Amino acid sequence: MKLVLENQIQKIIEKMNLEEISNELKNIMKFEQESFKKIEAFENIQQNQDLEKYAKMICKNITQREITQIQGVYLKKIDDEFLNSK
Repeated sequence: MKLVLENQIQKIIEKMNLEEISNELKNIMKFEQESFKKIEAFENIQQNQDLEKYAKMICKNITQREITQIQGVYLKKIDDEFLNSK
């Protein structure tokens, strides 16, 4: 199921233009920053450092996987456009 979902996301990203992909990357990075702020706020209330570290690790893994996937398509599109323009 996970692989099927990743393939579907890949196809959607491939249909985007460079500006849309760039915006998507910005949105994911913003989401990651906001998530970390919320995790830290939760940690201040709960005083559970292990839970904070675990939540940050999960958030980082998920966002990095998405960023890596999008960057791959983004770089390929840049290469294709650059090579086609020569």
